[in-house]
Amino acid sequence: MTKKNLSIVLFMLLFLNYGGLKAQMAVKPETKPTTVSLERLGKYEAFLKKEIAEGKIPGAVSYIVKNGQLVHHAAYGYSSLKDKSPMREDQILHLMSMTKPIVSVAFMMLYEEGHFFLSDPVSKYLPQFKDLKVAKDVNVGLDGATEPANKEITIHHVLTHTAGFSHGLAGTALDNAVAKALYFEPQKDIESRVNTLASLPLIGHPGEQWYYSASPDVLALLIEHFSGMSVADFLQERIFDPLGMKDTGYNVSKENQKKWGPVHNYNKEGKMINSPEQLPIEGNTVFGGTHGLFSTAPDYMTFCQMVLNKGKWNGKQYLSSKTIEIMTMNQIGDLQQAPGQGFGLGFGVSTDVAASQSLGSIGKFYWGGAYSTYFFIDPKEDLIAILMTQIQPYSNHYRKLFEQFVYQSIVD
Repeated sequence: MTKKNLSIVLFMLLFLNYGGLKAQMAVKPETKPTTVSLERLGKYEAFLKKEIAEGKIPGAVSYIVKNGQLVHHAAYGYSSLKDKSPMREDQILHLMSMTKPIVSVAFMMLYEEGHFFLSDPVSKYLPQFKDLKVAKDVNVGLDGATEPANKEITIHHVLTHTAGFSHGLAGTALDNAVAKALYFEPQKDIESRVNTLASLPLIGHPGEQWYYSASPDVLALLIEHFSGMSVADFLQERIFDPLGMKDTGYNVSKENQKKWGPVHNYNKEGKMINSPEQLPIEGNTVFGGTHGLFSTAPDYMTFCQMVLNKGKWNGKQYLSSKTIEIMTMNQIGDLQQAPGQGFGLGFGVSTDVAASQSLGSIGKFYWGGAYSTYFFIDPKEDLIAILMTQIQPYSNHYRKLFEQFVYQSIVD
């Protein structure tokens, strides 16, 4: 081979590798300045390293895209303290409640196909949601008095966490009973878990409160009802495969299990350790809307980029821009899920930056997961940020600091 031909071959290999890396990082062509100070991001990196050194988190993966450019991507610390495995940028981690936005997007694909109206009662499609009862006192538990719900639960209620369902997290007697029934009793599949949910008293009348709940599991069962497919197959066919989210799903394949990162917690002495009990990473059959997916920061960034790009990615339109618009606007009126925060169709939405007493923009949308994973998308700033670790219990402290460090790095 001549030197000229060898140079051409080497150039092509480098070009192909660069193109593959660009696709994996899920970024748009670099057309605008980043307006993010890498020097100021040093404060963020120093904070993460300090938290790891002090034994507060095992490790972390962080990704930031600004104006279509991947301006920051790094892995820190360990994926497993037990064997000192270093955290990888493509570490497969439990999304927990960051499953909810993906399932909500999948559900709205079926909305665009005309299967339902947002105003439809859920019982039109799932009769077990007819004639539900509301607990008169959530501090009594399952044995307390109930009254009939004053209206039917609609699909809009389910999407916005205003149906009156619980997630079992608030610590009341009823919440504790809900958590036990949904997550500690055996469930065969998503229909089994949703049937259990429908059999439990509501914490309030539909539409009268925002209450974080297991309602995305209802969306998951409706996906199966409308599509005739399992949720796992629907997500694979309609979202994961087309977007190239090769490491995302309800089970971790044998060949990928070396990339899985376990969850950690604190022992009685306050030391961080690998949790003695881990959720199964294979053999899962409950394909939920509340939690259950595994993913990586690069995969989730691709999903976020599609959403920020008004439902379009690499020439394919996954959702209409108008559908993305209603999903990411406040849909709960004067109800609040936190000061300055409303809720859309599957996402928390910032409605008042001053009231939130934090950095951000009106219209920012976001969510997180129980094992301390976080993401937010800020259309005004053309910004996506993801921080993923694996530690419980969940800490809102890290979510707030994460956003604070990312926003302070913007210098335009």
